[in-house]
Amino acid sequence: MTAPSSAPPRHVPVMLAEVLAGLAPKAGAIYVDATFGGGGYATALLEARSRTKIFGIDRDPEALAAGAPLARRFKGRLTLVSGRFGGMVGLLTGVGVKRVDGIAFDLGVSSRHLDDPERGFSFRADGPLDMRMNAADSTQATAADAVNRLPEAELADIIRRFGEERLAGRIARAIVAARAVAPLKRTFELAEIVRRVVPRARDGIDPATRTFQALRVYVNDELGEIERGLAAAETLLKAGGRLAVVSFHSLEDRIVKTFLAERSGRVPGPSRHSPVPQGPARPPTFRLMAGIQRPSEAEVAANPRARSARLRAAERTDAPPWNDAKSCAHRRSRHYLMARLPARRAQARRRRAA
Repeated sequence: MTAPSSAPPRHVPVMLAEVLAGLAPKAGAIYVDATFGGGGYATALLEARSRTKIFGIDRDPEALAAGAPLARRFKGRLTLVSGRFGGMVGLLTGVGVKRVDGIAFDLGVSSRHLDDPERGFSFRADGPLDMRMNAADSTQATAADAVNRLPEAELADIIRRFGEERLAGRIARAIVAARAVAPLKRTFELAEIVRRVVPRARDGIDPATRTFQALRVYVNDELGEIERGLAAAETLLKAGGRLAVVSFHSLEDRIVKTFLAERSGRVPGPSRHSPVPQGPARPPTFRLMAGIQRPSEAEVAANPRARSARLRAAERTDAPPWNDAKSCAHRRSRHYLMARLPARRAQARRRRAA
């Protein structure tokens, strides 16, 4: 009789089958799991085809340490790389890799982070207000630094932009009033402050959800990192290489959608309300594959965290990468305006009602 295994349960990432179908792994090819986390995509790619080589990137030392047994199991085929995926061109060049056959992104916060109260990502258990993806990086500001030091107007803007929270101003005022009495240090403290000024929604979502999301996105520069990561993928993927990106909220998905629409030549043409683009049209660097995909009902039932997941996939053409500062700056300004759009619409409605 075989003794029960003491190994931890295998991590199954969101939309695994769909991501594998999008990447279409080939034997002997090179793939990047740009958000290594629990190693789910990397493991599936290693098992899907023989002689594949995988580079798993993560900024969290704990994730890389947890992945060490997997690297030993697939010695010579799985290489773990410490760093941010936005810098993957330099990271992979440093280990001798200039072109790859596929790249997978899972943009959601990992279950390891959410389930560990000491990381401070969740309001469901009390912990320090941290929220850094790399808790070992003492140079990075924490969520506590943000809520205790930022001016009220800047706090409100962060909560509005990155949490799409219509009551951001009310929340920021409550935070500033509370910190005047004593600095905010714990997740439960912040969650209770938000709950006192934001009514519970009919769908049952905790009133603190959007504020915690906003702070996490701000602390880790998540949207800027996505833009840099997509541009890096454009540089690294060889012609015919595949890109698969799973996002979990509208701000993430909007960046991915806009990037792929732009790079595939599907951006709408100019109208009388927008200026005529300057310079010659550039050849598309990506070819869109299937439209946006969502998890199956069975997957959502088994893993409620998959409910908001969205997958977009594309294939690299042989055109040279765009990757210029002008394009990146244009995207940043556009995403800022798009993030502000819900708040602006609400302000317009209030003015009309008055």
